[in-house]
Amino acid sequence: MSQYLPIVVLMVLAITFGVLSFAAAKLLAPSRPSTAKSAPYECGIVPTREPPQRFPVSFYIVAMLFIMFDIEIVFLYPYAVDRGALGAYGFWAIFGFSVVFFLTFVYEVARGGLDWGPIVRDRDLTADAAMVSPERTATSTVRRVGTEGRVPENAA
Repeated sequence: MSQYLPIVVLMVLAITFGVLSFAAAKLLAPSRPSTAKSAPYECGIVPTREPPQRFPVSFYIVAMLFIMFDIEIVFLYPYAVDRGALGAYGFWAIFGFSVVFFLTFVYEVARGGLDWGPIVRDRDLTADAAMVSPERTATSTVRRVGTEGRVPENAA
C-alpha cells in the first residue's frame, strides 16, 4: 500500500488545487456581463447574423468515423509488426475488427453522410420532351454571335 501513497497524495493535491482555483475565480473575478463580451469573436470579423442553433449531426458522424479509422490503424500496426506470432487467431481477430469498421463506413455512405453539397433531385424529363425533339438541331437552336457581316465558311 505504501507504493501507492505518492499517487494518492498527488491526486488529492490536484483535486484540491482544481477546486480552490474554481472557488477563487468565482469569488474574486468581477462579473460584468455585456452583449459585447458574450458575442462570438472570430478573427476580428463582426458577425452579420446570429449563428444557427442546430448543427448538422452528419459532421459529428464523419468526425467519429475519422476517429474510428484512426483507432483501427493503431490496432493494425502492432498486428502488422508481429503477425507471425499471432497466427490465424490474430488474423481473424483483425479481420473481424476491420469488417465491423468497414460496415460502419458503408452504412454512413448509404445514409448519405458524405454528401455535403445541396440535395440534387432527379429531373423530370417528360417536361423537357419538347426540347429533345428531332426537329431541333444545332443550327436551328444555337445562335452564332459575331458572324454578322462575315462571309460563310462554306461559301468561300
